[in-house]
Amino acid sequence: MSRVQTLTVAVVGVALLAPSASSAAESVHIRPSRAEARRVAAGSTLPTALTHVAVPHRDRIEPVARDGTREVLTPGGSATPGPGTHGPGIAAPATSDAAASGPATAGSATPAPASATPGPTAPEPAPSGSESSAPASPAPVTAADLLARVSGCTPVSQGHYRKDRGRAATVPVCGTREAVYWKADMDIDCDGRPGRHCNAGTDPNFSSSTAFAQSDGRALSSEKLPYVVVPAPSGIWDYREHGVRGGSVAAVVYRDRVSYAVVGDTGPADIIGEASYAAATSLGIDPDPRSGGTPSGVTYIVFKDSRVTPLEDREAAETQGERLAREFVDAAD
Repeated sequence: MSRVQTLTVAVVGVALLAPSASSAAESVHIRPSRAEARRVAAGSTLPTALTHVAVPHRDRIEPVARDGTREVLTPGGSATPGPGTHGPGIAAPATSDAAASGPATAGSATPAPASATPGPTAPEPAPSGSESSAPASPAPVTAADLLARVSGCTPVSQGHYRKDRGRAATVPVCGTREAVYWKADMDIDCDGRPGRHCNAGTDPNFSSSTAFAQSDGRALSSEKLPYVVVPAPSGIWDYREHGVRGGSVAAVVYRDRVSYAVVGDTGPADIIGEASYAAATSLGIDPDPRSGGTPSGVTYIVFKDSRVTPLEDREAAETQGERLAREFVDAAD
């Protein structure tokens, strides 16, 4: 009884060129073909080496025997028959999952292309925050902007007002389509709800009421709410006929500062130029009801047909005031 001999062929130096494979030497056990086995049985000797082809297939070397039967290495080191051939001695082309390899040659492997021709590159996602955003808010209106807008005067009053009792009447009320305004001094109105700074003890002319009340019916707080005082209606000027009322929005300018306030009280029918403790504080003017205020340099601009609701909402007055001031400065009379 004859034995079929096996041959261990040392495949040395065959480099499998695959995307992640490195050059290495492997021992491959090849089972003789049936023809070789018959020659051995007849007394012939096996050839010193079987012709083989290293076929790139991922990270494995797949030898092909002389008779065309491809042997596929398994993890345990044994060989299993591979796919059939296209003809005697011709091995079926092997392909990788990524791309087909070139034609096989004896004793060497044709490297697969390193990479496919790059196709269109998908655009990278835009960085966070690079999307078009809402338009930026315009720059705040400055004192210079407002003063330039009221540099002239078209009088709407029938006469002039005094700054203080016993003084000459020199102050007219001027107007445009959007606003009425006057330039005067600032006296401190400490009337309304009593507080630490505004009460009968700090102000000899203190009154616990104001012409206009807040939403709960109580008097305004001069210490907390910036408000301006308009003259009581008279033959000189009636504010009600010019779109002004309690809660109308006002811009008060002093030097390089702008403060937004509401119309909160009325004063003597022939005197103009007065504002609350809080209004003076916001402009950097001394708010003391006895000795504070300033003798000149204050511009009062009241926007027609405007109103803050509730009247005591200081933040709403500032928001509306900035918007109305921007519209006033940009308007073309």
